[in-house]
Amino acid sequence: MSRMIFITLPVTDMPRARAFYEALGFSINEQFSGPTSACVVVSDAIYFMLSTHEQFRKFSPKPLVLPADGATCLFALSCDSRAEVDAMTEAAIAAGGTSLHDPEDLGFMYSRAFEDPDGNGFGPMWMDPAAA
Repeated sequence: MSRMIFITLPVTDMPRARAFYEALGFSINEQFSGPTSACVVVSDAIYFMLSTHEQFRKFSPKPLVLPADGATCLFALSCDSRAEVDAMTEAAIAAGGTSLHDPEDLGFMYSRAFEDPDGNGFGPMWMDPAAA
């Protein structure tokens, strides 16, 4: 069985969030999107389900911890090259995201980190296939 992952991210401004993720080169699946949610297609197996805070609260009985106030998790996204890591991070910053730290170069692995406008954290990374 091939598995897929759907990660629901709370956002404050749906049009801004959609524009941010489209600026990273991801597409929106309109079939699973509406005024309070959007399905961001990262790959054939990975999807970010953007959800307004009101909609997000309908899915979880736990209190919503805002990503801007504290880290709940970070998402590492594999890239095909160092250049793709840099391009994704620069696109994120240009689209309203925030860089979290300088590039980390371990030789066999290269990574950066950014937050979307709502504070959700991402770490694009490249790993030398020979090292994996």
